[in-house]
Amino acid sequence: MSEIATVILPFFGLIAFGFGATRLMRLPAQGVSGLNLFVYYFAMPAWFFQIVATTPFRDIEHWSFLIATTFATYFAIAFSFAALLNRGNVPDATIEGLVGSYSNIGYMAPALTVAALGPAAGAATALVFAFDHAMLFTIVPLMMVLGGTVRTNGSTMGRDILRRVFLHPFILAAFAGLLVSAVGLGMPGPVNGILVFLSSAAAPVALFAVGASLAQKQVGRVTVEMPFLLLIKLVVHPLIVYLLLSWIGGFDSTWLYAAVLMAALPPAANVLALAQKYESYRDQSVTAILLGTAASVVTLTATVILIFTGGLPLDPFN
Repeated sequence: MSEIATVILPFFGLIAFGFGATRLMRLPAQGVSGLNLFVYYFAMPAWFFQIVATTPFRDIEHWSFLIATTFATYFAIAFSFAALLNRGNVPDATIEGLVGSYSNIGYMAPALTVAALGPAAGAATALVFAFDHAMLFTIVPLMMVLGGTVRTNGSTMGRDILRRVFLHPFILAAFAGLLVSAVGLGMPGPVNGILVFLSSAAAPVALFAVGASLAQKQVGRVTVEMPFLLLIKLVVHPLIVYLLLSWIGGFDSTWLYAAVLMAALPPAANVLALAQKYESYRDQSVTAILLGTAASVVTLTATVILIFTGGLPLDPFN
């Protein structure tokens, strides 16, 4: 139990510190924006680059792993459920589908997976994020065009998708690290020193920033579909990832459990950003993120306990 507490308490503790400090000390919005700027453009890209670059290329799992995790993240289950409830409103159902499928893997996953599974989980975390992010910003614009929320030509939408996918700082850093790993280059001492400093700050500052960002939001009305969407996100999604990867088989246990932990995280702030951009399910997204994060204290702890106690065997089908 001490190992589990060592993972869970610092993880949620830093989020709580960020939340409490923002509320009690009345941290202004500019202060939270400064934290996010540091994490988004400097600390976390350095972490993504270093963790992938220092992983031997031969140890990076097959493409089948990344395809499987991305497929499991695809929000078809949550989207179908939401579309049924709101009678085919595609824009709202798209955002609701993200509530039920897209985890806060950019800010929360690095601290969790590495603390629970060791440094070897870092490369899995970085690459799963890159592929999930690419899926998100490819599928959502297409769904919004289908639903009539936006009108654009194919070339404009294509450029926007490419820009959002390939110019994201985390993805640029991850693929730069992948290239360095493949070539076998080493970083000069001074450059490596800067990367170490920034990488060391990435996870704790990101978790603090998550708490600070949550403190600036207010819980709204809980709509009828929300508990079911959060159940899909926090319980069904990690279960699908676990069963799919176990069924395919042949994956390293660290990578498999890292994917499960990432799937068990609460909805990402990107969901709210997209809800605001497309003016769909905006107020409910805020509530879903707040309640999902609070509920994940229980569900994520349960997932960590199952992993540490052998409750999730590598081959549950035999």
